[in-house]
Amino acid sequence: MLNYCRLYLIPAALRRVGQRYVSEQGFKYGFTPPQALKNKKPRAQTSENDRPFIDYKEVQVTAGRGGDGCLSFLRLPQNEWAGPDGGDGGNGGHVVFEANRNFKSLGHVKTLIYGKDGANGRNNNRHGKNAGHFIVNVPVGTMVRNEQMEILGNLKKAGSYFLAARGGAGGKGNRFFLTNEERAPSCAETGAEGEQRRLSLELQALAHVGLIGFPNAGKSTLLRAISRARPRVAAYPFTTLNPHIGMIDYDDYIQVAVADIPGLIEGAHLNKGLGYSFLRHIERCTCLLYVVDLSGHKCWTQLTALKAELEHYQPGLSKRPHAIVANKIDIPWAQKNLEELKGHVDIPIFALSAKNKQNISPLVDHVRTLYDDNVRNHDSEDSDNDDDDDDGGGGGYGGRRTYL
Repeated sequence: MLNYCRLYLIPAALRRVGQRYVSEQGFKYGFTPPQALKNKKPRAQTSENDRPFIDYKEVQVTAGRGGDGCLSFLRLPQNEWAGPDGGDGGNGGHVVFEANRNFKSLGHVKTLIYGKDGANGRNNNRHGKNAGHFIVNVPVGTMVRNEQMEILGNLKKAGSYFLAARGGAGGKGNRFFLTNEERAPSCAETGAEGEQRRLSLELQALAHVGLIGFPNAGKSTLLRAISRARPRVAAYPFTTLNPHIGMIDYDDYIQVAVADIPGLIEGAHLNKGLGYSFLRHIERCTCLLYVVDLSGHKCWTQLTALKAELEHYQPGLSKRPHAIVANKIDIPWAQKNLEELKGHVDIPIFALSAKNKQNISPLVDHVRTLYDDNVRNHDSEDSDNDDDDDDGGGGGYGGRRTYL
């Protein structure tokens, strides 16, 4: 009974995030690090051509056109020339990008985006209805650039917005042009065209951890082994042309995003093999995992070449928090290559077989360590300054809304 009461009185803080208590002889408790959860739900039987993760998109936005003003004259039973009564046209709707935490990719954003047109004016001084704004939901952390690649907006907070294109003003009806000199104006304005712009949307943060390696190193297979993601796996190089994101769930309700980056080749910093489009994905990963293929000769040269490509592309990029994954340890001669690799590096090496899911747990635990040391702590510090650094704008554009 005494032990039960003591257990009941343990503060809730001691039973949170990665903490466990153990009751043995007498009473004592301790702590264990958070453990990755096993997937209870079976993998979905979907096609191998899963929708890839899209972190960059060029769009053309066209705001709504203003409604035309009406040219009309009022007729009464005793007065057929009772004066102009044409109403004004309604304003066209804006196109607005709004940050939403429920979206993680730009794949749902259409290339051509059109706002709604305002209604035309009518007789009896009836003005046309203003069009509602067209809201395009984008992930938090989306940057908006113009054709000169200048940053126009940075949607860093949920609910922040960027006015992409302004709707055209409604035209004036002939009632507007009534003056003492002109009692029967026979002119009315047409609605103004909506603003049209070409913009680029780019996610500032891709994932917490990125898998870096040469083609056929086993990055996609590794992502399948540690998460529920299903990137295509094949025996030929460049199977992955767009990044795929997998989530590792831990028992303290923390999720770590891991990105499968398309394979690099030597000379990628010179844009060989779509090098620029692949390397820019790495910029948006906080931590890196270098995936080395143990089936090749002198596999330590793979690591040297990968770091050189990153340094040539952006100095300091290869020095981000990282670890080495030595894949294909199940091959007979892989152990010899592993010893050679250990002789050339002095950072943690995780030898595993992604295909057979061998030695996966130590890597998953280390991924959580990288997350806690380099992502989680920084996020808590940055959250204190969010109100001071908001470049994207806030609420307040008002009006009716149509969501995409």
